Amino acid sequence: MLDWLREGLLGSQNSLWIMFSSAFLSATVLPGNSEIIFLFLTAPFIGTIFSIDLVELLIAAVLGNTLGGMTTYVIGRGLPKLEQKNRQQRWALNKIQRYGIWTLLLSWLPIVGDAFCAMAGWLRFNWLKSLLFIMIGKLFRYMLLLLISHI
Repeated sequence: MLDWLREGLLGSQNSLWIMFSSAFLSATVLPGNSEIIFLFLTAPFIGTIFSIDLVELLIAAVLGNTLGGMTTYVIGRGLPKLEQKNRQQRWALNKIQRYGIWTLLLSWLPIVGDAFCAMAGWLRFNWLKSLLFIMIGKLFRYMLLLLISHI
C-alpha cells in the first residue's frame, strides 16, 4: 500500500503538481488549502518516505501562489469602478492607497492578501513591480510554513 502511494498518487512529480495547483487556487477566490498540503509534504517523516525535494516543493508552491495572485491582479484590473461596500474592502483599499505597492508584500495574508492583489490591478499598479512584490510576499509565506513544519 505504501509503495503505491509513494510511486503513484504522492510520487515526487505528482506532489509538485498537487502543490502547484493548490497554491494557485489558494491565491484566487477559489479554495485551495495550500498551507495544509505544504505542511503535510514538508513534514520530516513524509518528506523522507516520498523523497520530496524541499527546494522543488518551495518553488512549486511560490510559483503557483504567485501566478494565482497575478490572476487575481488581472481580474482586478478588469473590474469597473465599484463602491467599496464591505469593511474588508474599505480597509484594504485604504491601506493600498496609503502604502502603495509595498502592501503587496502582505499578499500572503489570508483573505486580505487576495484583496490587495485585486486592488493593485484595479488601481493599475505596474504589473512587473506587482509581480515582484507578490512573489516576495508568497515566498515569505512558504518559508514561514517551512520553518513551522521543522520546529
